[in-house]
Amino acid sequence: MNYIFLTSGLLLGWTFGANGAANLFGTAVGTKMLKFRTAAIIASIGMVAGAVLEGGGASETLGQLGAINASAGAFTVALAAGATLALMAKLRLPGSTSQAIVGGIVGWNLFSGASTDYSLLAQIATTWFLCPALAAFFAIIIYFITKYLLENVKMHLLTMDAYTRYALIIVGAFGAYSFGANNIANVMGVFVSTSPFKDIAIGQHIHFSSVRQLFLLGGIAIAVGVFTYSKRVMKTVGRDLYRLTPVTAFIVVLSHSLVLYFFASNNFREWLISLNLPTFPLVPVSSSQAIIGGVIGIALAKGGRNLQWGVLGKIFSSWITTPIIAGFISFFALFIVQNVFDQKVYDVTIHSFPDMVIERLEREEIEGYVLQSLAGMEFSNTRRLRRYLNDFRDLDFEVKDKIVFYSTKEGYEINRALLKQIREEDFTATQLQDLYSLKSGRFLYSWEIYDLLSERSDEWKLKPNTEENIEYNEELKRKYECVTELFKIKHN
Repeated sequence: MNYIFLTSGLLLGWTFGANGAANLFGTAVGTKMLKFRTAAIIASIGMVAGAVLEGGGASETLGQLGAINASAGAFTVALAAGATLALMAKLRLPGSTSQAIVGGIVGWNLFSGASTDYSLLAQIATTWFLCPALAAFFAIIIYFITKYLLENVKMHLLTMDAYTRYALIIVGAFGAYSFGANNIANVMGVFVSTSPFKDIAIGQHIHFSSVRQLFLLGGIAIAVGVFTYSKRVMKTVGRDLYRLTPVTAFIVVLSHSLVLYFFASNNFREWLISLNLPTFPLVPVSSSQAIIGGVIGIALAKGGRNLQWGVLGKIFSSWITTPIIAGFISFFALFIVQNVFDQKVYDVTIHSFPDMVIERLEREEIEGYVLQSLAGMEFSNTRRLRRYLNDFRDLDFEVKDKIVFYSTKEGYEINRALLKQIREEDFTATQLQDLYSLKSGRFLYSWEIYDLLSERSDEWKLKPNTEENIEYNEELKRKYECVTELFKIKHN
């Protein structure tokens, strides 16, 4: 049954392939610089490779926003996102799958009683405006560099034509890889927690995790979309919509590809961290918005005379309405699936306060009268706990979040054989040694594993919450989440 629930994600993947390939190769195919078959093969290979090799970063962020823990719930959220996009198209408004998925996840959080990390939500929403702005900035820079080269490097027209064709192939392949790495989160990210696949191990060194199998399936769905429907979309984009020349198309696609890669690649993020430079959040961003940003950049570089500001205002407004509409559709669709079709759309998250949790919260310096009130209590979902905590007027959001985190009872089992699934390059040598030194055992709370690791070395300890330590602590929290998700006892 769980495999059937993947169909809504596969449908999203199909539509992604049809439209994403058009963004990458529309001008090249429309102006006959490339044959459709060549463009489709390059796009398919690049998208699948990006999805499998680097699709985890953006998907992990969506998981932090809302870890959908039932297959029927994941199916409904993906279906709600697709319905939102269909509605936006019917209303002739531009819609973004990234925003629709985020809205759908928030709708699931509200329906299930799960908490929404509003600071993370704000960070994701910020990227909706940062993405096209960055693409426009890159397009302007690349435009003037390209213009300078064309004006100062003399070459035969046929040579110029050949170089342009090669350039479109290279940036298209890079764009396809970036597209797959970033947008597989929109296609399959909501299914990560409920993946029906089993890990596959071949020998001691080859391991194909259930998540990578999920991303591979999503990548194949995207490739099918490329081959079955993108041809007509490519011709529309290449001839009717953007009216780009092959050279300006190269600039737009390169700008688009850089932006998607920056928001998807954990390797690039690690490189920036090693240089003590600011990093990009790993979030799924809209390919269409990046293309729009690139087109705006070209228009501004040329003086902005033909820029349709009214159209841009319509596009910007859709970035706000899309997640709101998706949230409403997701909420009511979940109600129907649960009550009409009798499907479980979420697993209950229990919050309990036995003595061990109260003692752990005391170490976090939570006020004693609050802990005395909570001692021995149990809440059937996060929403009820938060409603209870709202009665304590003097508690700030950070303290409430700590209480929610330390009381979340889910169930974990340490199995060192599962450690083969982690990316060892994401951990230091000391951290890996500490992980492999863990003894088998079962735990109810994730913080018990946190404490076990932090007792082993300082490399598992969070630093004081100061501005200079923000990046370090966020990275360490991601490592903790990777480990606890690995050891979580799955009930699907």
